[in-house]
Amino acid sequence: MKVWPHLLKKKRNLNKNQMQAKCSAFLGFLPHFYCFFKHDGILCCLLLVALGFTSLYSRYLKNTIQMVNLPTEQEPRHTINLDNTLNFGARPAVQTSTSWNAPIVWEGMFDPNLFDQKHIEEKSSVALTVFAVGRYLDAYLKTFLTSAEQHFMLGLPVTYYVFTDLPDKVPNITLASQRNIKIVQVEKHTRWQDISMIRMRTISEAIESEIRHRFRYVFCFDVDQEFKGRFGSEALGDSVALLHAHYYKLPKVRFTYDRNPKSKAFMEIGDFYYHAAIFGGMWQNVKDLVDACYLGIMEDKLNNVEALWHDESHLNKYFWIHKPSRLLSPEYCWDQSIWDKQDILVTRLVWAPKHYDTLRTG
Repeated sequence: MKVWPHLLKKKRNLNKNQMQAKCSAFLGFLPHFYCFFKHDGILCCLLLVALGFTSLYSRYLKNTIQMVNLPTEQEPRHTINLDNTLNFGARPAVQTSTSWNAPIVWEGMFDPNLFDQKHIEEKSSVALTVFAVGRYLDAYLKTFLTSAEQHFMLGLPVTYYVFTDLPDKVPNITLASQRNIKIVQVEKHTRWQDISMIRMRTISEAIESEIRHRFRYVFCFDVDQEFKGRFGSEALGDSVALLHAHYYKLPKVRFTYDRNPKSKAFMEIGDFYYHAAIFGGMWQNVKDLVDACYLGIMEDKLNNVEALWHDESHLNKYFWIHKPSRLLSPEYCWDQSIWDKQDILVTRLVWAPKHYDTLRTG
């Protein structure tokens, strides 16, 4: 393309004039800019510092929040294993642990406040089952319930499930906060052995229909007993068995297991002799126990066999196969007629006087 020389010269002169005008305008603005900076520059600096500080502080808060919101399992107080706090050497004269490392709970081994606080924090709750059938209701139930209110699982929600053939005769007792009684009517059997064995089926039905929806733990008691001291959260565990007061110091050959090979309760040897007056644990484990015992009882009936000590014989067979995770010492169910009491520093529950000749039928 051809460019005429006079037009090109004119364009150069125009660009030169424009540049001079812009330079003059800029130089004319400098005094105003200097004045602004002189009067307001400090304010600008402060604003920049504030913005920088805000940014750093925001990052600090973000990191702090992330540290505070660590998973709860990393906090020791939420992961404490209460069994690790037991002092197994506190009672050197007695056995405090089994061969499968389950604790045997004795006075002096545990901190009651620590156990109670932990179970309160975990919102532990307990269903207590007890059978008061026939003459046993009048003879024992009131003493059992009133003494339980003074000593059993204090501070935890507890409901007493009273199974009886005489619901109108269940005594009214004063209950503390979070404590309730539920009366369940059951049929009366002519033989006390049948009452003792059929309770396994009844407990299973109660767990399935209601208890498992409301309670974490279940404890099953004979009614002819009286609480005398603390029977607290240290007794709670996955699967809980009781050492029989009359057998815990005897050699195994003297344990009264069922020796009849025809019975489902048949045993030649075991670990301990357990007392069926108390057993408990997590509801699922208790249900597994009573279901197994009931099936064994019914199979024996089909074969016209009855175990030596009825449901207690089947319970011992079950705990031989399925080891309990926690054993209660005889402190938790003591017979005061035993003369050798040197191991018993505190009696938590005692056998009530037995009047089998007048109370039992069949």
